Amino acid sequence: MYKQTYLCLITYKKEIAPGIIDMRIKSEEIAQQAQPGQFLNIKCCNGLNAILRRPISICDVDVEKHEVRFIFQIKGEGTKLLSSKSIGEQLDILGPLGTAFALEQQYSNPLLIGGGIGTFPLLYLAKKLDRENISAYLGFRNKDIVTLEDEFKNYCSDVQIATDDGSYGFNGYVTQLLEKKIQEGKVDIVYACGPEPMLKAVVDMCKANNLYTQISMEQRMGCGIGACLVCVCKIKVNTEDGWDYKHVCKDGPVFCGNEVIFSE
Repeated sequence: MYKQTYLCLITYKKEIAPGIIDMRIKSEEIAQQAQPGQFLNIKCCNGLNAILRRPISICDVDVEKHEVRFIFQIKGEGTKLLSSKSIGEQLDILGPLGTAFALEQQYSNPLLIGGGIGTFPLLYLAKKLDRENISAYLGFRNKDIVTLEDEFKNYCSDVQIATDDGSYGFNGYVTQLLEKKIQEGKVDIVYACGPEPMLKAVVDMCKANNLYTQISMEQRMGCGIGACLVCVCKIKVNTEDGWDYKHVCKDGPVFCGNEVIFSE
């Protein structure tokens, strides 16, 4: 399906941690369409410094105010140029794109697990799940980049933070918190977003415990609409080979955890 581009006014911008920018744009069309797990493909400049758009996950939506929020980390020339934009400027945005998380109303004890920038799209998911017993386990490298903890507490009854260096919250990997929660028998579905090694660990753990998972894949993208092959991943299918390539941008970024074939 063809997706439209919109010129969107920047209404808010703040650096919430070193190199991490919180930005909001106004677009009635995007706000009405956006679902948790989808992303925006943003044109970062008009010149040749960053020709390709940058895919950035939707963090939150205020439908009444027509505002869409996204948070990104400055990692290269494109996001550096995007971070230089000011309130009142316009952004050329293609979206919302990709598949969304399925809210799966039959599960009463969902757990959201995110690593690094993979925590950001889980906030809108927590908001839309609208359950009494939502757990959110968020992993970061250190305390300096811990973000959104208080906002997750607005929607989740159990919010825990893990840092790799132990400078804040649990000392260790966020997957260790998940393992403990599973052992307690207090989770019936897991939603995850983060780097591939974390996602593989989550899926393996949930498979071993017969838990359904939905995961959002982080991949480099070119076009964002499935026309190129930059963001392909292996997915299990009922064919002779048993697998096929799917586009993360068009067929994902959200997949059932059991259907993804991770690289060894």
